[in-house]
Amino acid sequence: MPPLIRSATVDDIAAIEAIVHAAYSPYIERIGRKPGPMLDDYRQQVAAARVHVLENAGQVHGFVVLIHNDEYLLLDNLAVDPDTQGLGYGRLLLEFTERQAGQGSIRLYTNEAMTENIVLYTRKGYVETHRAEENGLRRVYMKKDLTASD
Repeated sequence: MPPLIRSATVDDIAAIEAIVHAAYSPYIERIGRKPGPMLDDYRQQVAAARVHVLENAGQVHGFVVLIHNDEYLLLDNLAVDPDTQGLGYGRLLLEFTERQAGQGSIRLYTNEAMTENIVLYTRKGYVETHRAEENGLRRVYMKKDLTASD
């Protein structure tokens, strides 16, 4: 069966938190503290229906946190289990995000020390809008206008 992307449930929280730990722990030394996603309350995010998980063979391998507002869709977090990176799960989650945004735009931010993320998002059509320090973290803000990419 192909991977399935579905709304997260409380039963997925442990898997989500394990993926967050595995995916973001390597950045602690580079940033000098825990990255923002390691500080999030995933129980609250799941309860707010903001989280979708990518499941394959009954196991959660990645997830995305999306926050809808009137002007754009915020891609708040996307993470894939490092043990399954390279299988296209991140791409599937990004494509899912674009479907959720429809003809609107997507915004995201990433830590400026996560240079590989900036390169990846740029390759996927996102453009940097600005940089700022927020909550003690130096962030790069990016946007993708889906109406212009069609």
